Amino acid sequence: MSRVLPLVCAPGYPFAEAWRAALQAAMPEERVVPIEALDAEERLNCEVAIVANPDPRDLQALPHLKWVHSVWAGVERLVEDLQGSPVEIVRLVDPQLADTMAEAVLAWTLYLHRGMPRYARQQAAGQWLAHDYVPPQRKTVALLGLGELGLASAARLRAAGFQVSGWSRSPKAVPGVQCFFGEGGLSTLLAGADILVCLLPLTPETQGMLDAGALGQLRKGASLINFARGAIVDDEALRAALDAQHLEHAVLDVFRQEPLPAAQWQWQHPRVTVLPHISAPTDRGTASAIVAANIRRYRQSGATPATVDKQRRY
Repeated sequence: MSRVLPLVCAPGYPFAEAWRAALQAAMPEERVVPIEALDAEERLNCEVAIVANPDPRDLQALPHLKWVHSVWAGVERLVEDLQGSPVEIVRLVDPQLADTMAEAVLAWTLYLHRGMPRYARQQAAGQWLAHDYVPPQRKTVALLGLGELGLASAARLRAAGFQVSGWSRSPKAVPGVQCFFGEGGLSTLLAGADILVCLLPLTPETQGMLDAGALGQLRKGASLINFARGAIVDDEALRAALDAQHLEHAVLDVFRQEPLPAAQWQWQHPRVTVLPHISAPTDRGTASAIVAANIRRYRQSGATPATVDKQRRY
């Protein structure tokens, strides 16, 4: 007999049914249903739920809930909503997601490396002007964050010929990557970067981390790629650095408010590329298989997958 497994999505989420269908196909032994389809007894018996940016009030309607499995890798909003709650959080760890992110990091690094923004500005101005080519071996791409996403990105960048450095909270050793950690290490990494790629989780420590001081430590003519969270970057400090041409360009896929409001300066700035949070979309097929395996293991053994540290927020 199949068990009822609720899917709790943000109100009005347009892909809720697509997720439900993918999850159901991955675990036919369960009955995956929207939370609103549960009756009172089913809500009382629910120990685990699958979530996609849920309304916390929906989770409160499951009084015996022990843990939730997010279908996203980023869970800072969920952590905030569940602070003080005994409910544990399991985030998605999907090798496909890391590979997709690494592809995006390489693609947009090459976009900056080959001067695409500069040539686009010249086209708009009707200018025919070639610039010197610099091989990737003479450029350093610095990665903020050496977790699953950072390690996959480092491998792609090294294969393309770039020098790669990386920063993490605690010491790490990655073959072929110059690794830094801590406050002193951050300054050294920033000073040596031609292209800075942010892949950090949003935590109290990383919020506003790329402020005027940090951006000022980048060498003149460096560029920024932010594929992490918008709140890690001080928007006005970034604007000032771009206006002063201290930074050459910024590729921004994440923002403090999404969708990015039409009046925001980033849309029209000639040294900014705006992306609609598309650097590493979750693959429903691979993600559903991972969620299904974790749920199945829990049903069989009672073992909860590795959970998020609510203090660190990842």
